[in-house]
Amino acid sequence: MTKIEQDVVSPFGLHRVVEPEGVLPQAAWRLDPSAPLAADEVRIDVERLNLDAASHRQLLSEHDGDGHAVREAVTWIVRERGKMHNPVTGSGGMLIGTVAETGPASPLGLAVGQRVATLVSLTCTPLVLHDISGWDGLSAQAPCSGSAVLFGRSIAAVLPDDLPAEQALAVFDVCGAPALTARVVTQAAAGGMTTGYPARLLPPAEDATVRSSGGAAGRTARPGTVVVCVIGAAGKSGSLSLAAARSAGAAHRIAVVRSPAERQALLAAGRLDPQPLATAVVVADARDPLLVAEKVRAAGGPADVTVVCVDVPGCEHAAVLATADRGTVVYFSMATSFSAAALGAEALAADVTMLVGNGYSAGHADLALREFRASAGVRSLFGEQV
Repeated sequence: MTKIEQDVVSPFGLHRVVEPEGVLPQAAWRLDPSAPLAADEVRIDVERLNLDAASHRQLLSEHDGDGHAVREAVTWIVRERGKMHNPVTGSGGMLIGTVAETGPASPLGLAVGQRVATLVSLTCTPLVLHDISGWDGLSAQAPCSGSAVLFGRSIAAVLPDDLPAEQALAVFDVCGAPALTARVVTQAAAGGMTTGYPARLLPPAEDATVRSSGGAAGRTARPGTVVVCVIGAAGKSGSLSLAAARSAGAAHRIAVVRSPAERQALLAAGRLDPQPLATAVVVADARDPLLVAEKVRAAGGPADVTVVCVDVPGCEHAAVLATADRGTVVYFSMATSFSAAALGAEALAADVTMLVGNGYSAGHADLALREFRASAGVRSLFGEQV
């Protein structure tokens, strides 16, 4: 008898954890996606997976760019774990599909027949794949057929009518990044420190700047003077974060990209909007902290807010050095080592606040869609990546 049949049902999905017992679905090794639907659950007929960038990059690297082998690896992961949870990167992605069944007590407000995107990670979504043979393994979006389950505390968004499903999925996949960027920049633009501590608890700065032995020059944010740096700015989450920072009042927006081609693409995209996405674009390997810090300073930094949107490891220290003392670093990459980030900041004597982008904040999907629709530049960059 299953836990669901015993009516031991949790809105957090504990009843679908197979092993180890007692942990939440995201932390579990294996989930049970095949048990009968609980009263507060929703079943989705899956039509497309969107693997997160770090996971897809890792799989491609492990299998030497062999798309067939990547497809087989994803098939094995889902069959073994009952969810798409890359055991190397610890990340998953999200999916789109059609609501097939809703439990009578589901609080999600979804109706049978609606096409939706899940806004919770595949690492905590019970999933069965029926057919994924139409996917070449080379792109992060995988057409497929299958079945997934949403819990009472899951999140989903109805797909908008004005965007292709693949495009909407790409926007929803990164919607947490622009939402948190907008919140942090708005707080900074209001005239307070970008750190969350009340100003009265902070020591006074000399001439509006302080310098530690190892960190970048500090900056007290003033209305209209916020400097934002986005590392990995030409990607989906990076371009939306630039747009959100622009809307939130960041006067100077420094974009860090990995190649001259990305720089040209971002500059061209910026010319499509009344105001450019970035006010400065620099080329640097985000794994080279001294080079990034030097180029960001030369472009008008250090930044009050630095947003990390790259999908490779080793970029933690560059973000710290690019940020002013008492500034804020927002890590949105699942390739981030948070121990490296914290210990690196300590070793550099950098007084920065570090935030983990958890992918959810209230209204994040609507904000991302609004920025996407409003910016021809962002849409042009997405067009090259979807």
